[in-house]
Amino acid sequence: MARCLMPVIRDVLVCPLRPVERFRDLRPDEVADLFCTAQRVANAVEKHFSASSLTIAIQDGPEAGQTVKHVHVHVLPRKPGDFERNDSIYDELQKHDRESEDVASKWRSEEEMEKEATELRGLFS
Repeated sequence: MARCLMPVIRDVLVCPLRPVERFRDLRPDEVADLFCTAQRVANAVEKHFSASSLTIAIQDGPEAGQTVKHVHVHVLPRKPGDFERNDSIYDELQKHDRESEDVASKWRSEEEMEKEATELRGLFS
């Protein structure tokens, strides 16, 4: 069983402005903008969470674990030993997206997420 010291729900999602289901549906200028933005966000996330590394992932299509029909990049802060097996991050990411919303203890409150979003937003001013 995977050990997760830093919950996967600490990820930040970067989405293109135009909603498209698959990565292939993005125009070249949108791909460039998405990845330039993901890079800026990644730098801020790594500093904000005092991480030493990042996992940056796109789940493109249902067989890849995509459950939201809108392209998005996951930016996850990583620290040494956060998972017993490093690649377990992908199992946890897929499992996280399928968790029941009825289990309140598994989700951060709206207030917690809003506070974190405000703190992260301040890094871009």
